[in-house]
Amino acid sequence: MARYTGPKQKRARRFKEPIFGPSKALERKPYGPGEHGRSRRMKKSEYAIQLDEKQKARYTYGVLERQFRNLFKKANAKEGVTGENLMKYLEARLDNTIFRMGFARTRRQARQLVTHRHVIVNGKVVNIPSFSVRAGDVISIRPKSRNLEVVSDAIKNTSRRKYKWLEVDRKSLSGKFLHYPDMEDIPENINVQLIVELYSK
Repeated sequence: MARYTGPKQKRARRFKEPIFGPSKALERKPYGPGEHGRSRRMKKSEYAIQLDEKQKARYTYGVLERQFRNLFKKANAKEGVTGENLMKYLEARLDNTIFRMGFARTRRQARQLVTHRHVIVNGKVVNIPSFSVRAGDVISIRPKSRNLEVVSDAIKNTSRRKYKWLEVDRKSLSGKFLHYPDMEDIPENINVQLIVELYSK
């Protein structure tokens, strides 16, 4: 299945959560999209609830189905709690790390910065959004890309929220990935246990 490129807020309204950031559309229409969005009150099956949670995680992080399944397999093979491992791997994606550092306003923007070769990891250009960042990696915007309007706009308008697993210097447009985040520090509202149950069927 190809990456979703349609209206973002339709997806946000489907899950009734601002999964792509603050949403005026969701505030105006806090119900599902479509002709029957306002009146749809069908009771969902257990499978449908689990599937919705998996899809919400996929759309939030902009991950394809096969990528997501492979990440789950990797998380399941690693010692520890599978759901927590999965969220840590999602957070360690390069595009997500750029977004968390505040160098892009959305994950889509961060993905574009990476694919257009504007991002450096440990002194080398990396153009793979799914690149897995490791503890101690230094991530920065290329010197010749630091005047990009997209980047300067993000620096001005994104919140200066600090994440415990990241060290960020907004002046030099660089930062360090200190360690994988703890589950309680990840701000996304995703019930990973439902995803584990779905893939365990």
